[in-house]
Amino acid sequence: MSIDLNARIPNNVNLAEDRRLQRALESWQPTFVNWWKDMGPEGALNHDIYLRTAVDVAAEGWAHFDYVKMPEYRWGIFVAPPVEGRTIGFGEHKGQAVWNEVPGEYRSSLRRLIVTQGDTEPASVEQQRMLGLTCPSLYDLRNLFQVNCEEGRHLWAMVYLLHAYFGRDGREEAEALLERHSGDPDKPRILGAFNEQTPDWLSYFMFTFFTDRDGKFQLSSLAESAFDPLARTCQFMLTEEGHHMFIGTTGVARVVTRTCQVMKDLKTDDPERIRSAGAVDLPTLQRYLNFHYSVSLDLFGQEISTNAANYFTAGLKGRFEESKIDDDHHLNDDTYSVTMFDDDQIKKIDCNALVAVNERLRDDYVTDCQLGVDRWNKILRKYKIDCRLALPHRGFNRYVGSFSGATITPDGDLITAAEWTKGKDDWLPSEHDRAFVISLQKPVTEPGKMAGWIAPPGRGIDGRPLDFEYVKFH
Repeated sequence: MSIDLNARIPNNVNLAEDRRLQRALESWQPTFVNWWKDMGPEGALNHDIYLRTAVDVAAEGWAHFDYVKMPEYRWGIFVAPPVEGRTIGFGEHKGQAVWNEVPGEYRSSLRRLIVTQGDTEPASVEQQRMLGLTCPSLYDLRNLFQVNCEEGRHLWAMVYLLHAYFGRDGREEAEALLERHSGDPDKPRILGAFNEQTPDWLSYFMFTFFTDRDGKFQLSSLAESAFDPLARTCQFMLTEEGHHMFIGTTGVARVVTRTCQVMKDLKTDDPERIRSAGAVDLPTLQRYLNFHYSVSLDLFGQEISTNAANYFTAGLKGRFEESKIDDDHHLNDDTYSVTMFDDDQIKKIDCNALVAVNERLRDDYVTDCQLGVDRWNKILRKYKIDCRLALPHRGFNRYVGSFSGATITPDGDLITAAEWTKGKDDWLPSEHDRAFVISLQKPVTEPGKMAGWIAPPGRGIDGRPLDFEYVKFH
């Protein structure tokens, strides 16, 4: 499936054959560009950035690298190739042919799923818009801008579906995606994590590790959808999402590495001495981890959810790697063990697997997060440092689901509200922590140079050396 790169909107969905749809999207395009100029990366409109853009959706060689100014980035509409003879893999329509149009009875539910996913994409660009001003290196600055541009393209992907398949309702929803803004008191983004600030690069690395990982699991679930245009769109988006998580995994690893080097040089684990040397101490890293993990857990919704069950039964949203799961893919008679907060106790409850599909997805996410934490702890072991980073208990600092408002420590101990207030600054970033981390954020823009609080990456981008000029300023 080749991409029409010369079109005003690059695409591989034969947009030129649907003049009405093409005109509608071309009329939305200036609104998007204006939003980018107003809410996208601050002060970076004229930079030449070494970015990758899609030139094909095949697994091999789909990306092309070159210098691009962000407002001229070739945002477009790309979907994975259709799978011949694909059938619905789960729910009450299992075994039937996938849908290429929206069934009337599922119109509202599908639109809600697409809008919710679409809303997260511009939100993260808005959250990260000031970060470029304090980049730790040109390598990191380029990666930030790559992520920003791809989130913009993911927004285009959802806007295409809304315009192409949902008529006037879809066009209105597409407009609203640029009217809500992250943290806006009057028109906030739909999901809580996307209204949080990302004021520093440590927060950004944690966000790309934890919150973009939620995106991986949500997109994987939607990539199973019986609505084939949605499934194919999400399949292609997943090829880009992997890079975002790579930035988070390696970004935190580089911070941990630099901290270990400072601890080894100073022969101390005293947080204040490590901070004085310009590195992030391990207790502060743990507090940032606790915050971003707990906020991201909330994105999976209620532990027991009839909405999620209905989406699954209808074939709209599956489980992670649905086809690899060894069961009947109907779940009517299956059970699943769910950890919940009930009667002031943390309990494991066996419930119908259908209403627990959110929790199963959250469990898969927790397992995946642990792999990253294990990588970071490997660095600590390498430097012979006894401390270990850890995921907090799933009930810690939760605002969605049965744990909402419960006062539970990172170790999973139930405590009183007074004890929570007293211990909160030991478990979550305090104003003092945030002020310290922000104090480290001095921009480094000389090719090959790196801020003192982070170690260099293992390799450059696209085979380029670390001292390559990834961003050219004008």
